[in-house]
Amino acid sequence: MRLSAFCWRTRHDGEMVQEGKLELDDDDALALPLESLAMMVLENFRDCGAWNRHNWLSTASRYHNSTSSLVALAEAFAWLETQGLLVWNPAQNSSNARMVTRAGHRALELQSLDEIRAAHRIGLSLHPSLEGRIRPVFLLGDYETAAFKAMKEVEVRVRQLAGLDGDLIGVRLMRRAFQPGGGPLCDSSLESGEQQARADLFAGALGSFKNPTSHRVVTYEDPTEASEVVLLADLLMRMLDQVEERMP
Repeated sequence: MRLSAFCWRTRHDGEMVQEGKLELDDDDALALPLESLAMMVLENFRDCGAWNRHNWLSTASRYHNSTSSLVALAEAFAWLETQGLLVWNPAQNSSNARMVTRAGHRALELQSLDEIRAAHRIGLSLHPSLEGRIRPVFLLGDYETAAFKAMKEVEVRVRQLAGLDGDLIGVRLMRRAFQPGGGPLCDSSLESGEQQARADLFAGALGSFKNPTSHRVVTYEDPTEASEVVLLADLLMRMLDQVEERMP
């Protein structure tokens, strides 16, 4: 999702960007969503060559002199730091020294927070089978590989738990492993409709998100979609934990 021009950009009409001066009045600053205001602050901080958080806010008070709007700008700075878009500048002695991070420059370049949001979506603890293998790939921006490898991990574990040979792959493997009434991973305590649904869930996940990448190039233009594939694989892995627990 791209932020609107009003919510995102400071002015670049040939005039020098003035530190702390946003093209907003106080009411607009208060009305904007926090992340939109924060990105305007980040862009101004970068474009005017600012380096000190305290100095930037002090200068901003000349243009935004209501207490509420200044608090909003301080909140925006705090948000930028918690999102990893601004960090302390180790080259400066001041505790208020700040610099734009690589992620911050990337967000400004794309004029989008999609990559930041996607990274946070998988910021929670992933299944141990995915944590060390998938998260680093995703955070490097290789979304296609991360999504494929996550589903591949599911496929490998299903084959191991079911004791099936390597000739069965993808959808056929899932159908055989979870076959209602007789599959090695089928939960006989579930009624037949639920058994079928479980088989459909695993087969659909592999058929939709692992098989296509085996046959052709799949590009995730939206990193959020790729993060959802990883989270789906995480759910399937946790369901397989339950399968393993009930196996003799």
